[in-house]
Amino acid sequence: MKSNYNRKIFSTLIFTLTLSTPLSVFAHAIMVKSQPEQNATIAVSPKQIDVWFNDKVGGEYKAVAVIDSKGNRVDNKDVQQELLDGSHLYCTTPALPPDTYTVRYRVVSIDTHIVTGKFQFTIKP
Repeated sequence: MKSNYNRKIFSTLIFTLTLSTPLSVFAHAIMVKSQPEQNATIAVSPKQIDVWFNDKVGGEYKAVAVIDSKGNRVDNKDVQQELLDGSHLYCTTPALPPDTYTVRYRVVSIDTHIVTGKFQFTIKP
């Protein structure tokens, strides 16, 4: 009888721990940092745009695009994923004139969902 009671307690404990343990496998990727920072005003054109996510993202279907205020794409169309940090994407840019730029990104989360987003920065000498 006592053995049955111990099994129930053990099963309840395991069930509770399982439910309370966060599983990143079921979470969508979220942008956690960028360079230039979101909504930043900078004086010098960046040579590279960096985007970091809260978890590694898939290498397929990745995209980072820099768009000027007229709607023209102005990056070098060379998005890369850092080899040692799968949560980091970047692309390079030519020298950009003063303007407000929108950075658009698309990645595949570890849970296979496509995540898109955008942020802006301004170059003002």
